[in-house]
Amino acid sequence: MEQQQAGGVQRRQCDVLVIGGGPAGSTVAPLLAEKGHSVVMLEKARHPRFHIGESLLPANLPLLEQLGIAEEVRAIGMYKPGAEFVSPHHDWTQVYHFADAWDKSMPHAYQVKRAEFDTILIRNAARKGVEVHEGCRAKAVEFLPDETVQVRSLDDQGRETEWQARFVVDCSGRDTFLANKFQIKHRNPKHNSSAIYGHFKGARRHEGTAEGNITIFWFEHGWFWFIPMTDDVTSIGMVTWPYYMKTKGERSLQQFLMDGIAMCPPLAARLETAELVNEIEATGNFSYVSERNHGRNYLLLGDAYAFIDPVFSSGVWLAMNSGVIGAETIDACLRQPDKAAVALKGFDRAMRHGPKEFSWFIYRVTNPIMRQFFMYPRNTFRMKEALLSVLAGDIFGKTPIWRSLFIFKVLYYLSNIVQPKLAFMGWKRRRFNIRKVDDPAMYNA
Repeated sequence: MEQQQAGGVQRRQCDVLVIGGGPAGSTVAPLLAEKGHSVVMLEKARHPRFHIGESLLPANLPLLEQLGIAEEVRAIGMYKPGAEFVSPHHDWTQVYHFADAWDKSMPHAYQVKRAEFDTILIRNAARKGVEVHEGCRAKAVEFLPDETVQVRSLDDQGRETEWQARFVVDCSGRDTFLANKFQIKHRNPKHNSSAIYGHFKGARRHEGTAEGNITIFWFEHGWFWFIPMTDDVTSIGMVTWPYYMKTKGERSLQQFLMDGIAMCPPLAARLETAELVNEIEATGNFSYVSERNHGRNYLLLGDAYAFIDPVFSSGVWLAMNSGVIGAETIDACLRQPDKAAVALKGFDRAMRHGPKEFSWFIYRVTNPIMRQFFMYPRNTFRMKEALLSVLAGDIFGKTPIWRSLFIFKVLYYLSNIVQPKLAFMGWKRRRFNIRKVDDPAMYNA
């Protein structure tokens, strides 16, 4: 990599510049380095650092093997054989086991502390030949006439560097570096949620292998996640609608979360003797999408492109899978420019596929009719197996789940037709839930 010094700004060159060292960036970068490209990664934080989103999917496991970090992740992970759903309108809980999915070869996943997991990923990228710069933030970008990209960065020592790359990859997560630059990021008009979350010790867990199951608790104003991790740490998050966030008033985020937990008796019972071990945080305007995910010499991966809702733990999986697809796409663009258009078209199709398949369920998961489907699962036409495949993240391969999912959706729509009053009430409630509510102060601690 060439470097020059001019006017106090260091000038460097590389094949691919990756902005962000989270799951997307730490997947695409080492895969490109292994293909022989010079890759530089800029990560604004220094690892380990706190991050929310601790629940992995079974589909993550083959990818961890591909990256060569499967054993490291297993050592820090909590074994996760399934997912549990708890409804305030039913007297029982419904557990889904990944071993019952269509493809029986991915029977479990892990819950991980993201500080540890992301550190494993970024250190692996460095081992694989990626030049990693932590504590270094991308500040500006310019697309030059010679089809290269110029990015200016500033590290936490105050040093400026100007990077000239053949390709840039935005893996900046919710910072959405390029989407903000292009002004193409928009609030998702079909969904609108916020999250308040923290870590607790001493939460009551299930016994045996079920200890590691993620639990989803529905409540009046949204839903909660309960994610058991190692060292008796449990991640608790409340995902709720803007109108309810606005009721926070003068309460602290901690008090607001605890008041919400009190409204969900099954969760409150499991946290009766639990103790908060970190500061409560919140994320507003949780759901967004960008108009596009690529250009001639750039890609937007993972949350830098779009994010919907964490209810099915799809964030890390979609980010890492986009890294795999992105690496193949960039390699094709750099080595065979005449095939770049075809490669980018395929990338776009794959990037839209994941959010589309998850979002159909996410948009309806709080609907009373969909709740009935989740609480009374039936495997007629292998629908339960197909649904479990979606929950496992098995939506990109050759598993033939689509006919069964189509039947599932048809039955859902028919249930709306035969229960018009309930369907109308659900539709009306959703319209109320996702409406935009402007009150920036509601996210302050």
